[in-house]
Amino acid sequence: MSLSARILIGEEGVGEGVKILRAGGIVGLPTETVYGLAADAFQPLAVARVFDAKQRPLSDPLIVHLPETSWLDRVARFTSQRQEDLVKELAATFWPGPLTILLQKHPDLPDLVTAGSNQVAVRVTSHPYFQEVLRQLGSPIAAPSANRFGRISPTSAEDVRIELGDVISLILDAGPCSHGLESTILSLEDNGMRILRPGPVTMDQLKKFGHFSLSESIVNTPGSLPGHYAPRKELHIFESDIIADQAGGLLAFRTPPRELAKSFAAVEVLSSNGDLREAAATFYGALRKLDQSDALRLYAESVPNEGIGVAIMDRLRRASWGSKNKKGHPAGIFSR
Repeated sequence: MSLSARILIGEEGVGEGVKILRAGGIVGLPTETVYGLAADAFQPLAVARVFDAKQRPLSDPLIVHLPETSWLDRVARFTSQRQEDLVKELAATFWPGPLTILLQKHPDLPDLVTAGSNQVAVRVTSHPYFQEVLRQLGSPIAAPSANRFGRISPTSAEDVRIELGDVISLILDAGPCSHGLESTILSLEDNGMRILRPGPVTMDQLKKFGHFSLSESIVNTPGSLPGHYAPRKELHIFESDIIADQAGGLLAFRTPPRELAKSFAAVEVLSSNGDLREAAATFYGALRKLDQSDALRLYAESVPNEGIGVAIMDRLRRASWGSKNKKGHPAGIFSR
């Protein structure tokens, strides 16, 4: 496989990226969450190239990215004054940033972007490179994570090159992503709000905006499949005691005791002192390193189910979902 994608930085990268997007191409772009595979949201053929490059089912909708809240009326419509007021409050607090809001789709937005749904997932990114590309392009961008469908999300330009370097021509490099997990997806209901996908914006941060709940998505939203973000190797979660495996790789929350670390073929630590924000930022990179290691199978230590730890555990459970029924492992989660 030839990895032919160029990796550029700064103004040169932004300029080249805009040229490709304007011509209907697709580009790897950094966000504050993970790297995205970008297309002009109003060019259906370009959006189709995103699905093709990722091998993503056409039934799985994309998030639309904006540079500022004033662009919302290009892609979405409010269903009531109450909803509009709530979005303005949320935007004033969390945008630009890692919060995606599900709204009624603008009729001019191509149906392919939303997988035929009448709702669109939108967010205002805080990443300066992505914002500059948006402003120079002059059009909203549809961008899922820049990886093969269902695989580990990329948090560096090199991750994107490994995943998609044979099918895209350009990746804009801005170093590692600051959050490292995909955005929180929020649905606005008649009787409150509902978190459809946990992320960097947490329950505690949303409480002051009214009643909300965390539940499984009953609508088609990005990243809502039970199996997602997965390594190629089997992945199993330790909910309590860690069981040694000389052929296994361990994704540890904190630095493990030396003797325990020596009992695994490979070990990656999310945060030496157990900081959940640091763990989130390093999560995908560490999981990718283990997937590329000599370990035959992978294990992950659970993290506290609080704050952004809720999002980390959500990604772990989705990443291990496909391992639950593999031979020799009756369950994707081990507990003792």
